Amino acid sequence: MKKSLLLALLLCGCAQGPIALRDMGSFHVGGREVTISGKPVKEVVFTPGGVPAKVDLNGTYLVESMYVQYFLPAQRRGQVPLLMWHGGGLTGVTYETTPDGREGWLNWFLKRGWDVYNSDAVERGRAGWAMFPDIFKTEPLFLPKNEPWGRFRMEGSQFPKEGYDNFVRQIVPRWTSTDEAIIAAYTALVDRVCPCAILFHSQAGQFGFKVAQARPDKVRALIAVEPAGQGDPARAGVLKDVPTLFVYGDGIATDARWPTIRKTGVAFGEAISKAGGKVEVVDLPRAGIKGNSHMLMMDRNNAEVAQLIQDWLEKQGLYR
Repeated sequence: MKKSLLLALLLCGCAQGPIALRDMGSFHVGGREVTISGKPVKEVVFTPGGVPAKVDLNGTYLVESMYVQYFLPAQRRGQVPLLMWHGGGLTGVTYETTPDGREGWLNWFLKRGWDVYNSDAVERGRAGWAMFPDIFKTEPLFLPKNEPWGRFRMEGSQFPKEGYDNFVRQIVPRWTSTDEAIIAAYTALVDRVCPCAILFHSQAGQFGFKVAQARPDKVRALIAVEPAGQGDPARAGVLKDVPTLFVYGDGIATDARWPTIRKTGVAFGEAISKAGGKVEVVDLPRAGIKGNSHMLMMDRNNAEVAQLIQDWLEKQGLYR
């Protein structure tokens, strides 16, 4: 791979202009081998009218790897790579574009000179599935079309309602029994590309914090965007040298679940602070940025939220 190669990626919309890259690519990372036995041999016709083939499902499988795509700007200004980790039932598409076709956070931060690594976690998107219950111990959870609307606090928000169908098209099945595999794969990613800053959303809250607790020497900053989980409170002190930003949107106080979720997240941040850490909690309405749903990287004011994060990263000395 020639690191000196410059690639011009022309974005949609003449106002956005081109992005010059020194490199781009993808890889899979992590995973383990599992041996399956006792399965019957099947006869399968792979193509209509084709010749049947015998398929022996017994043997060794390589499972629980994660897909990562990276974009490296020609003029790098971020001191470390920025890793973007998506939430539950979603993929790296979360950061690529908005459901109504505007620029996503991936391009926004890339244009400002950050090396960006965007992931599809274990059992999502291009990471692929594994057999269940043989490997994944539970069945996948599928969501009806209207379910995210209320749970993600989209009513009355700046989420682009005309793009809601496009958002639902992004949703993939999720398992409730793969957390350990996801953490293992993210840890392998950190071992491969870091030191880094990690920006994580929703379900990835516990993944971001727990991986940082496992590799505190490799993480320079954490940006927790409405985290729905946290790390080990008993080991919060491990993160005392990792600056941490919590970002919360609008409508939390009147939601059935989010006051408790936020309280738990803030309590974990306070535990880091008590251990000597540097933690900042930003409630966007109080910062003058109003109307955000749970999917604030997709809301109409997503650039304002991105700028807030950018300003914070600069204050941590991670931008030149």
